[in-house]
Amino acid sequence: MIARSRSSSSEPMVNHHSHEHDSSGAPLQTGHVHHRHTGLHNNTGRAFVIAIVLNISFVVVEFGYGFAANSTVLMADAGHNLSDVLGLVLAWGAAILARRPARGRYTYGLRSTSILAALANATLLLVACGAIAWEAAQRFSQPPVVAGLTIAFVAMAGVIVNGLSAWLFLKGSKNDLNIRGAYLHMAADAAVSAGVVIAGTVIVFTGWYWLDSVISLIIVAIVIGSTWGLLRDSVQLILSAVPANIDIDAIDAYLRCQPGVTDIHDLHIWGLSTTESALTVHLVMPDGYPGDEFMDSIRETLENRYAIHHCTLEIEQGTISHFCPVK
Repeated sequence: MIARSRSSSSEPMVNHHSHEHDSSGAPLQTGHVHHRHTGLHNNTGRAFVIAIVLNISFVVVEFGYGFAANSTVLMADAGHNLSDVLGLVLAWGAAILARRPARGRYTYGLRSTSILAALANATLLLVACGAIAWEAAQRFSQPPVVAGLTIAFVAMAGVIVNGLSAWLFLKGSKNDLNIRGAYLHMAADAAVSAGVVIAGTVIVFTGWYWLDSVISLIIVAIVIGSTWGLLRDSVQLILSAVPANIDIDAIDAYLRCQPGVTDIHDLHIWGLSTTESALTVHLVMPDGYPGDEFMDSIRETLENRYAIHHCTLEIEQGTISHFCPVK
């Protein structure tokens, strides 16, 4: 049996272990290789700091103007933005925890906190959408008189602040579900603020106070649509499903076509975090252990072509049958 693995931390580390057995079909050799790297780039850390400071400042300003203008929509939006600030803090904390090295009982470190943060972010977004939708529905019966011009100007500031915050997370959101959650929070806030600008402007010229509720519900529907994918992906990762960006059928076919491999079984792939994945598999090779170079080649291909960051490969000669209770 041989294991080749690759994971993340701040310092490179290589461990080798070997054990010789007899030729009865038992494992011939075991080896473990760990390559570690940082899980949170400095640019991402700065993005969190800038976005949190900007949004906390805007929440204070928006609530103050809402109170002065007797505008419940601005105060409600300030509360919504405050929930998003909490979501940013949660995502940032998870990104920091993911950098902690493995120790004690946490043999994979705390990488999975990023998955929990993604799930919490999705939940917060859906709860905020529910609160906004409820408030909008209540306003249909008796639309309140609001200061449309004040709403439009303050909301325009919100578009700028939230748009800039979303842009800070745009690049990282493509490969990290946790960062994607932060990006969706900010993008959703920018969309909400843009809708409020439109509503405020139209209200100034028409006095259609009910328009505030209509646009709010439209925005809620858009935000729910974008958040549903985040919720689905984070739940799947918590349940140890194969990450959405990994083609398990292609990996299965690749392993089966390797020289000397007559069969494979017990192939398992799951997410270690929102950016890293792990794999375990048994390779049936009647001729026995094929050598370190062969195993390193498989590991490098699994990482570079199939985005597997930590893999454990067990070599068997097929002289006895094996059974895995997890199917």
